[in-house]
Amino acid sequence: MSAPAPIPIASVLIVDDSVTQRTFSATLCRRLGIATVYEAGNGREALALLPTLAPQPCLMIIDLEMPTMDGPELLHQLQLRGIDIPIIVGSSHGRVLIDSVHAMGSVLGLQVLGAIQKPLREETLRATLQNLGNVVTPRQRGKELPVDAAALREAIDSGQIHVHYQPKVDIRTGIARGVEALARWQHPTLGWVPPSQFVPLAEQNGLIHELTIAVMNEAMLQTASWEARGLHLSLAINLSPLLLERSDLVQEISALQQCHGLAAEQVTLEVTESSLVKQLGVALGVLARLRMRGFGLSIDDYGTGFSSMQQLARIPFTELKIDRSFVHGAHERENLQVILRSALEMANDLGLVTVAEGVETSQDWRLLQEFGCTLGQGWLIARAMAAGDVAPWVKAHRARRNELRMPASAESAAPSSG
Repeated sequence: MSAPAPIPIASVLIVDDSVTQRTFSATLCRRLGIATVYEAGNGREALALLPTLAPQPCLMIIDLEMPTMDGPELLHQLQLRGIDIPIIVGSSHGRVLIDSVHAMGSVLGLQVLGAIQKPLREETLRATLQNLGNVVTPRQRGKELPVDAAALREAIDSGQIHVHYQPKVDIRTGIARGVEALARWQHPTLGWVPPSQFVPLAEQNGLIHELTIAVMNEAMLQTASWEARGLHLSLAINLSPLLLERSDLVQEISALQQCHGLAAEQVTLEVTESSLVKQLGVALGVLARLRMRGFGLSIDDYGTGFSSMQQLARIPFTELKIDRSFVHGAHERENLQVILRSALEMANDLGLVTVAEGVETSQDWRLLQEFGCTLGQGWLIARAMAAGDVAPWVKAHRARRNELRMPASAESAAPSSG
């Protein structure tokens, strides 16, 4: 059996007050193929050392409990100084405390690859470093392309807005059940404009209605085309909260659905749980009428707002979509498991379909099977793809069903997924 490939990282800064721990961590890093190892005994030493290093280290491994400046304070200082080096935090403290610091770093916008409980192990460190390719830096997140409302209107009118589709898969069987439609803007000279930029731009400039209807029309047309070829997939489409203030929205969506020959039950409309704050009476009426016509209603990003229970009590949702922050890494975080299991049990008791976002590891997939989740969505299954890639993906995906299917021994013990 060949040795694992070295990790493609040139340098690392280890911040730890224990000389023994620093030496051990440095040895592990060199085994992984990291040639240059810098060391600092606490946060202040690290901050003094960083400006002298050119180029900057590719990675920092930070202990939490250190004199002079501890790990959490160092993370805060890195954020204040705009230093966006990828980070791994480690500590001999309990899992809950380590995870809370991990969450703190992520909220600050830092590139936290993972949180490791000491002692460090080579296999754990290697697995954590695999996340390096998925990191988006704060600079990348904050980069705004020079587009305005006029450019977006032109994009909608000229067909620059495309729809990509991310598959949703049955967690028990591994069978592809549906797709979520996601708007993508390919500018003729700037390339891909991120949704995080153009969706708010549409909302702020009165273009969200035109954008959403264009996406719905293309997505329903494509779903009908798949249906005609024998590929039966449900379709999920996001609704901006601003659209829920339009009483004519129900008729518009119904007209599109009927025009393309889809069953209303085949279409689910996703509404973020914190979105129903203005014109609440109109919004509740729109959602009730959509449900009366047979459309599915999904409470999206469940767990990220402040009124989850109230929303579930007053809106006829058919689906609960759990935010990725409660799914990714849940297999190794007991507090997340408690929250995840509770949400799934409640949804199952209410007869709701449950969808887990952000499934990226087989361990989290198996945990969702154990907890009785209905559908999974995330990079473990597939990233969003162009329409032409969906049918070939579904065909190729059939070979993975046995890998994803719930083991027979576990299936009898798992709760019903509704």
